[in-house]
This record gives sequence, C-alpha cells and structure tokens, in this order.
Amino acid sequence: MALHDRFKGCLDELNSPSAEELKKALKSLDINLEEMLPYLQSADGKPYYRKLLYQNDEVELLVMNWSDLECAPHDHGNSCGWIQVLNGASENTVFAVKQNQIPQELFAEIKGQGSFFFAPKKGVHKMKRAGMDYLVTLHLYSPPITGMKVYDLEKCAACIVSDDCGAWWPEDMRKKVKEIQLK
Repeated sequence: MALHDRFKGCLDELNSPSAEELKKALKSLDINLEEMLPYLQSADGKPYYRKLLYQNDEVELLVMNWSDLECAPHDHGNSCGWIQVLNGASENTVFAVKQNQIPQELFAEIKGQGSFFFAPKKGVHKMKRAGMDYLVTLHLYSPPITGMKVYDLEKCAACIVSDDCGAWWPEDMRKKVKEIQLK
C-alpha cells in the first residue's frame, strides 16, 4: 500500500481526536526510517528540515530531520500532538510560561529511538539532537498547527509565525505574523 493511502486510511477516520486517539493513530501508521528517507533534505542552516506528509481538516503529519542546532522554545498554537523518534535521540526541554513573560525551563529529558512524547496545547518546549546519531522525528498534530508562538529568550520577545515557518526566529519578515515584547 502506498504511503499516502496508508496515511489517508488511518488519519481520515479521526474527528477532533483526543490525545490518546492521536497516539494510537501515529503508532498504527507503523512508519520506519527507511520509508521516510526520500522525504528528508538538508536543514540548510536551520535546526531541522520539515516535510508535510499529510494534512486534512483534523490533523497534520510531518517528518523532520535535525541538524546540530536546537530549535527555539515554541508552542503549537491551539494544537496538540505526539512526536515519535524514528532515529537517534532527542533532548526535549519543557518550559513554564506565564502570559507575556519569558518562559522558564522546567526540565529536559532525552527520548531515544522508538520513543513517543506528547506536546500539549499551548505547551512550550524546544528540541535538539542528543548524541551523534542522525535525528529523525515524526509529528502528528491536531488540528493542523496555526498560530505557533516562537520565543527568543535573549531578545525577551516572542512572535507568532506563519504556518510555513519552523520553530526558529524568522529572518523573512513575511513569516513574522506578530511580534510580542515580553517582561
């Protein structure tokens, strides 16, 4: 069965899925690294390269391959989702955020190949490659991410980024929807 048909068959059944339904769907896709290799490209100076694999009104599925750079602390707007480590290991750092204040680091944990971890609605985190192995992650979010907020801790600022921007401070002004000064 072609990948797109597999995605469609599994993901089109979801309707306002719960966190557990999302995780079950991601697991049931049974994606392996070899299947994702054709979709991976150079991160080109960014923390990761992201490829949208499938999207409908309810969910989006992305694969990301990571460089040596960490992404910026960010949320996923009004979306929640699960991240699966397909190869390598990821350091996931979780933050506490109070309105219009600088995020405060709570903890960091290493998630190895085969691990799943949850990204809650409005939860702020950052990720980076941990170790020397090539990091590839699979992400399933619901609803599709829009209104992602990215934080720059040095500038004491945050910005809402366009839907095609990743978790980094945008250099292209068109990708910066709104900038927010933090306290």
